[in-house]
Amino acid sequence: MIKLLTVIGARPQIIKAAAISRAIRESFQDKLEERILHTGQHYDANMSQVFFDELGIPSPDYNLGVGSGHHGEQTAKMIDGIEKVLTAEHFDGIILYGDTNSTLAGAVAAAKLQIPVFHIEAGLRSFNMSMPEEQNRIVCDHLSSILFAPTQTAIDNLTAEGLTSSKVLFQGSKKRLVVNSGDVMYDNALYFSTLAEKSSSILDDCHVTSGNYILATVHRDFNTDNPERIEGIFHALSQISKENDIPIVLPLHPRTKKCLPPGLSDRILIIPPASFLDILTLEKNARVVMTDSGGVQKEAFFFGKPCIILRPETEWIEIVKHNAGILADADYDRIIDAYYTLSGKDVCFPPLFGDGNASHIIIQCIINYVNS
Repeated sequence: MIKLLTVIGARPQIIKAAAISRAIRESFQDKLEERILHTGQHYDANMSQVFFDELGIPSPDYNLGVGSGHHGEQTAKMIDGIEKVLTAEHFDGIILYGDTNSTLAGAVAAAKLQIPVFHIEAGLRSFNMSMPEEQNRIVCDHLSSILFAPTQTAIDNLTAEGLTSSKVLFQGSKKRLVVNSGDVMYDNALYFSTLAEKSSSILDDCHVTSGNYILATVHRDFNTDNPERIEGIFHALSQISKENDIPIVLPLHPRTKKCLPPGLSDRILIIPPASFLDILTLEKNARVVMTDSGGVQKEAFFFGKPCIILRPETEWIEIVKHNAGILADADYDRIIDAYYTLSGKDVCFPPLFGDGNASHIIIQCIINYVNS
C-alpha cells in the first residue's frame, strides 16, 4: 500500500485536495492511503473548516496550527512540523499544491529527507520575482520528482527552464517526470457545479438573478495593503455599478474588510466569505467576474465568463491570450475600460485545462512512479 502525505495550508489548497481525495476514494483505495496535514497557515471556521465539511474531505490527520507571521518565521515552523510528521511514520511521497508558504515548507522538508515531492499546479509563472508565490512555486518545482502541469503553457515554462530535460536524479536514481495532467480545479468545477445548483441559495440570499450582477473578489496583500491600489479598484467598482445600475456581489476577505475606502456605491453588496459551492454558483451566473485571485480567474473561464484581472500580471496567461480576460491591474481607468470591452464582445473559451480527469491521471502516475 502506497502512503502519501497531502499538505495544505490555505483555502484554495483545500479545494484542490478535494479532487485528489475524491479520486482516491473512487478508484484507488486498494492501492493508496492518504494522510492530510493542515499547516494552519490560514485557518478559521469560515475560511477553512466549512470547506472540509462541504466538500467531503476527511478532517486533517495533523494540524500544525502555525497561524500568521513573517514569512521566515512561518515557513520555519512549518518545515519543522512537517519534518516531524514525515519522520514519525513512513511515507512514499508528499503531495503539494500551488505556491503558498506551506508548499515551500513541504518541498524543503521532504526533499531533505529524500521523500519524493509531487507538485500539482507546476510550471505556473508570473515572471515577477517580487511575489512570494513566484519564489515558492519555483523552488518547489526544482525540488519535485513529478511536476504536474495543468496546461501546455505550464509545460512550456518548465521546458524553458530546462526542467523537462533535466539530468537531475532523485532517490533511487529516478529522473524527474513532467506531466501535462490537466487542472484538478476543472475536475472540481465539473463535479461540484451540478451539486451547487441543487444546494446553493446564494443568488436568492443576495437578491440577484443570473446574468444581472458582477462578481468581485479582492484579497491579495499587494492590493489590500496599498491604499492607492485599493482605492483605485473600489472606486472603479463603484463607478461601474452606478453607471450601469448593476449590483456587484463582493464576498469579503478578512484582509480586505479593514481597508475599504469610504464612499462606496450602495450597489456593492458585501457578504461574508462564501463557501466553495456558493462561489461556484456566483461565478457560473455572473455577467462578468473581477478578481485578483488565480483560482477565480480559471473558474470564470470554466463557466464561460469574461474576467477582469485586478493584477499587473497573471500565471494563467492563456485566459488573456484568448481574450477571455483583461489585465487591468488596480488602475481606475483600465478597470472601467476592461468592463466595457468585455461586455461588448463575444468571447471564446476553448478547452485549455484538460478533460476533467486530471485527478485520476495524477494518482495513477504517482502509483506508477513509486512502484517503478
